Amino acid sequence: MSNTPSIDQLKRAVAISEQIQKLEAELVTIFGKSAKVSAPTAMPAVAAKPGRKARRGLSAEGRARIAAAQKARWAKRKGTAAPASAAKAASPARKGKGKRNLSPEARARIVAAVKRRWAKARKAGK
Repeated sequence: MSNTPSIDQLKRAVAISEQIQKLEAELVTIFGKSAKVSAPTAMPAVAAKPGRKARRGLSAEGRARIAAAQKARWAKRKGTAAPASAAKAASPARKGKGKRNLSPEARARIVAAVKRRWAKARKAGK
């Protein structure tokens, strides 16, 4: 059985969406423009189940990196050279793969800064 909605279900969804728009307009008339009203969508994204976090968005830069990497993979598979901009965007600053490691000096500086912050917070709390 497919998950595509029937025509009747789509008509019902449109009717409900129109009702929501009318109610939101009524809220704006009651509370003014300070009422936070979101723009309704015809087909909302999959609703988050209770107890689950909402999905995070992806920045334009992240999408560009993913697209550039995919184009480079396609070019490699086809045996052609990848576009220069795609190769550049795919690896902006990181040369190697894997986790980034902190030097012991950098870690010591971070630990010292955290200790100073906590000492200041404790002093302010007394």
